[in-house]
Amino acid sequence: MPVGTLASVKGVSQDVLEELGVQILLGNTYHLYLRPGVEQVRKLGGLHRFMAWPRAILTDSGGFQVFSLNELRKVTEDGVTFRSHLDGSSHFFSPESAMAAQIGLGADIIMALDECTEYPADAARMRQSMELTLRWAERCRKYFEEHKEEVPWRGHRGPRDADEAAHPTWADQTQALFGIVQGGMDVALRKESAERTIGIGFPGYAIGGLSVGEPRDLTREVVESTVAHLPADKPRYLMGVGTPEEIVEYAGLGIDMMDCVLPTRAARHGLLFTSQGKISIKQARYSGDEGPLDPKCGCRVCSRYSRAYLRHLYASNEVLAQVLNTVHNLSFYLDTMRAVRHSIALGRGARFLSEVWSRPKP
Repeated sequence: MPVGTLASVKGVSQDVLEELGVQILLGNTYHLYLRPGVEQVRKLGGLHRFMAWPRAILTDSGGFQVFSLNELRKVTEDGVTFRSHLDGSSHFFSPESAMAAQIGLGADIIMALDECTEYPADAARMRQSMELTLRWAERCRKYFEEHKEEVPWRGHRGPRDADEAAHPTWADQTQALFGIVQGGMDVALRKESAERTIGIGFPGYAIGGLSVGEPRDLTREVVESTVAHLPADKPRYLMGVGTPEEIVEYAGLGIDMMDCVLPTRAARHGLLFTSQGKISIKQARYSGDEGPLDPKCGCRVCSRYSRAYLRHLYASNEVLAQVLNTVHNLSFYLDTMRAVRHSIALGRGARFLSEVWSRPKP
């Protein structure tokens, strides 16, 4: 799921995202709450109509962004008080107000407010954070059940998809609330959190609180342990990961949904993902390279432009460099996930995983 923090995937228009085959985008509640504001988006018909996007949207609760503010936040039983990174103004998210904001935004999938446990944390801190997340999850579900009919009309502004039958969310008034499993890096707490979150009852479950500075091997260990305790017949969402190799591996472990800023953020810094490994297009050695960025990629960038031209754009600080780099990286990630789905359908997921891990490493 590409990340569109402010109702926009940086540098890429919605028609190009449709062309790339994006099925679902992420929006960020914290940022949209601050600008342009939930009420403004609601008045304009919800995120789908506001951003002219006919396919699915997932919004996070804003909990991770507030967690990232460090000194600008204070967590209590009631919720979290934080200061805007824009102007320093004070704001408050409770489980109830986080639900109200996401209902107002009108996304298809919304997330319960959780507390993201920092790393490292001791056993008492991980337990405290997990228990708070569970209490907040109860409050989120209660508020959502009482107010879910308040979702704004989510019609699509502009020409509809040619394949809208496969993406009918423009007319779908149903919103789904997912619960989030926490517990730090303690696999026993993760198991308990998963079981108790399932007990509350959600149509999908996310694994949160990872990729917060822990070693990658530890991330994998926690994911593998946690996913085993989540229902296989409901979506399992791993938040905030990862590299192409990692998302293939996590899919192999049973994860259904993933998001990450890496393909778009790396693109803006000239780091591109290819079938031959990562390429830093800013390097001078590409200045005379007439070949495509990735000879095995059929995206509009690789089909048209040379490595030399892409390097020139980046070195010249042209905006087009960021656009083209982002389009390619998104295409590579989406192609990777299409290959994962295809391999699963063919019953050869394990073989595909081994092929991915045998790719050249940088």
